[in-house]
Amino acid sequence: MSFVLKPVEYGNGTYRIVSDNFVNRYYSISTLETCKLMASPEVVGFHSYKAMLEGTLKGLRMLGFGSPESAPTDHVSILTILRGGLNYPLEEACCTLGVRVPTMNFLSCERIISNGVITGLDIKYEKLRAEQDVTLMIGDIIASGETLTYAMRYFVNWYREHGGSLRRIIFFTIGGTRAITLMEEFTPYIHTIWPQFEGFDCIFYEGMFTVYTDNGVTGVNIPYIDFGWKGGVVTPEFRKYIFDYKYAPALLEKCIIYDGGARRYEIPAHYEEVTDYWKRLFEAAVNGSTTAQLVQEKLGCGTVSFSEWLNLNHYESDASLIGLYSQEQVYASGLSAIPLEEICKARLEQLEKDLGIYK
Repeated sequence: MSFVLKPVEYGNGTYRIVSDNFVNRYYSISTLETCKLMASPEVVGFHSYKAMLEGTLKGLRMLGFGSPESAPTDHVSILTILRGGLNYPLEEACCTLGVRVPTMNFLSCERIISNGVITGLDIKYEKLRAEQDVTLMIGDIIASGETLTYAMRYFVNWYREHGGSLRRIIFFTIGGTRAITLMEEFTPYIHTIWPQFEGFDCIFYEGMFTVYTDNGVTGVNIPYIDFGWKGGVVTPEFRKYIFDYKYAPALLEKCIIYDGGARRYEIPAHYEEVTDYWKRLFEAAVNGSTTAQLVQEKLGCGTVSFSEWLNLNHYESDASLIGLYSQEQVYASGLSAIPLEEICKARLEQLEKDLGIYK
């Protein structure tokens, strides 16, 4: 996938992900709170929801909402895809900016599990209302995209059958590159139903990540669920946030978000998932996996030149990033020198201290 990250406003943590091939519009926003959220599985409960508010406000302002001079005249409706969508503070952000939201829609798109195996998806609950010329706002995690594809196709068909119409869709996500594939493919389908459809505005928090397609170099990652950096684009702010904590293991976390629902609503389950990852990573270290291997996998490259680094990370040629490039080289070298068993032990002790109270 060929694209580049371009600042919308320098120094403001707002970017546009640009490609000549895109039908829709893709952005990335960065805030200190979303950096902390996505680097630290210790951020749980209401705080995980609150951490996304500033970024959501920033994204809506970037699109013109909240400004008397340029406020869109959209008829806004929110669709919450239960339960991950409840982590996204769209209603609160709209209220803060004075954006009127007369309708809230809900869908519960759940996996069908038989004998421990996922066999399909099912809509088990819905509360929908069809309206005309609607700007639909959605917040959800996108990894493989299967749940979202199923839910969106169901919603669009229901909306058509009940006389509604869509003007555009504004989508907020902690998500991966699959989001672009999904939305680029889905837009022509929606156009066949509503020719006036203007497409998607998709806003990524802290960058557009990739998902593992295998179990990774340590054998402990879950394909099409766990996020990584290789092949995606990470905001310079998020990259710097990770590197500023010298030898911190945030880069080595299983996933930048873990399970969004458990993280807010079932914290004991979240705690078990996080600690299970570090325990399995410790076992992989005992069996020969090294920190250096994992660091290189996470970053997507070894030692490369500055120009190669810019290209691999989808950054524009920008001399101001050379400091960040140098910082990454130092960080990677320092972290790689620490035995993986040592990192895992320290991480498990910290998690027990911070999250063990939820057991």
